[in-house]
Amino acid sequence: MRRILAQARKELTQIVRDWRTLALALVLPVVMLMLMSAGLSLTVDELPIVVQDFDGSSASSNFIDAFRASITFHVVSWPVEKSAEEALASNAARAVLIIPPHFGRDLARGVNAPVQIIMDASDANTAKLVSGDASQIANAFNQQMNGGTQGAPVQAAMRLWFNPGLSSKKFYGPGVFVLGISMFPPLLAALAMAKEGEQKTILQVYVSSISASEFLLGKILAFMGVALAEALVMCSLLFTYFGLTFAGDPTPFIVATVLYTFCVASFGTMIGSTIPNQAAALQAVALGGFLLVFLLSGLMFPIQNIPAGIRWISNFVWGRYYIEIVRDALLQGGGWPAVWYKVIFIGIIGAIFYSLAWRGMRRMQVKA
Repeated sequence: MRRILAQARKELTQIVRDWRTLALALVLPVVMLMLMSAGLSLTVDELPIVVQDFDGSSASSNFIDAFRASITFHVVSWPVEKSAEEALASNAARAVLIIPPHFGRDLARGVNAPVQIIMDASDANTAKLVSGDASQIANAFNQQMNGGTQGAPVQAAMRLWFNPGLSSKKFYGPGVFVLGISMFPPLLAALAMAKEGEQKTILQVYVSSISASEFLLGKILAFMGVALAEALVMCSLLFTYFGLTFAGDPTPFIVATVLYTFCVASFGTMIGSTIPNQAAALQAVALGGFLLVFLLSGLMFPIQNIPAGIRWISNFVWGRYYIEIVRDALLQGGGWPAVWYKVIFIGIIGAIFYSLAWRGMRRMQVKA
């Protein structure tokens, strides 16, 4: 144990002496958390929409006012003589509302009064959101015109749980928190380990009395400390700027965080011991610590939306389980009954990473 602690103290001393490395470990994750969480959004606000009113009645004006009152749309002026396609092609608007002649007269007579909404569907997700919001506005206008007496026989009362304000920051914040821990500690661990191989200082380890397990555990313990410090800094940001709190029992989050720091530190150490080249190790960590966690962990979109041909890969992405644990702790509050097996998966994956690194180091020490 004394050798493990000495190895960990040596690694931490090197990190503290290099302020650039310390900034990479603590400052960049905070910047990424704020930028990505603020830049990513699940809602559509102030979408420019052009209105072509060929009726000019009071009913059409009231219908246009319903769109103006929505936070989703922002009505912009557009000459009536110009076509709707020009507004979309010139990026003056993302949607066009066309009200035909006799709109008000048809409403007064109680017959169907169709309107047309043309949307720019180059962004399919935004087009779906706009279509749904426009339909809700039209339905609300119909109920207002009918006095609420001719509604549908079945009416659903919606209640939003866990995130009633539909805040994108509260959804993406925990995900970016996990992404930061998945990127920077393993990156530092891989670079430190690969540097030993590049500069041949690893030969001193081979001829010393320290075992492969003691050497690796010392490295892992040091970068676990870096990852825990990074998690503490980002948690303070989640609890203040993002307005999140523990929704239930915090112990699954605490246990999973310790295991996850072990997992990512073991991953970086495994990469560095396998690839004794800093540039190549950097690319390998970028693939595993960033791309896999960013795309296949449920950070951006539900795992069920991933094509079935590659969805199975997400079962081996360690960030997937930790994201679900963090979101449960900060939003849902399911506690141990909901996430116990995910905590175990994180521990198993971390043990696999450590075993692979140990086998490589042990084999090299025997050869030496």
